[in-house]
Amino acid sequence: MPGSRVPGRTWTVRLTGHADHSASVTCSTEACRMPPRSKDTAALKRFAAEHARAHARLATVRPNAACACRAAAQCAWHETRTQCTGSTLLVLVHNPAVGQVWTLAEICQSCAPLIPHTAVLGRSQPQPQTQPQGQARRAPAGAVVPAPATAPAAAPLPVAGGFSSPQAAPEAPAARRRPHRTARPRRAS
Repeated sequence: MPGSRVPGRTWTVRLTGHADHSASVTCSTEACRMPPRSKDTAALKRFAAEHARAHARLATVRPNAACACRAAAQCAWHETRTQCTGSTLLVLVHNPAVGQVWTLAEICQSCAPLIPHTAVLGRSQPQPQTQPQGQARRAPAGAVVPAPATAPAAAPLPVAGGFSSPQAAPEAPAARRRPHRTARPRRAS
């Protein structure tokens, strides 16, 4: 049935500490391979953040996705009650003060601003209008209809794979510094 909503998706990447001062990373997607438990928590934290970014790069926001926050079911992500409305957004929920959980979710426009520590990473594209069966779109009389161009075969998109060790995660880009500006001499008044 066209126009029906599908459940909003969520991905959760979690860094968990253990009693022996080691840590491990888990992902809610079972197919993802995680690095082994390690005492290098800084490397595991960088890996977890990059893994969440990889999910965000690969996710296509579905315009027919229902809000994953389930506001009608006493949402734990935001306290203010609201109706889920608007287009679907892909958001990253990550509290830097805690820094151990990264959650990507398909959330509606009205709920996203109510969730603390949220960054919007993507928006759904509007679906093309469909014509009722038996009614084809026709060009106005006298209009020139161009012949369809043959598109070159699209190269397959790379699939994020690996994620097998923290060393495989690319380093975060170094902070760029502004060039030094020399002071201008002041005008005499």
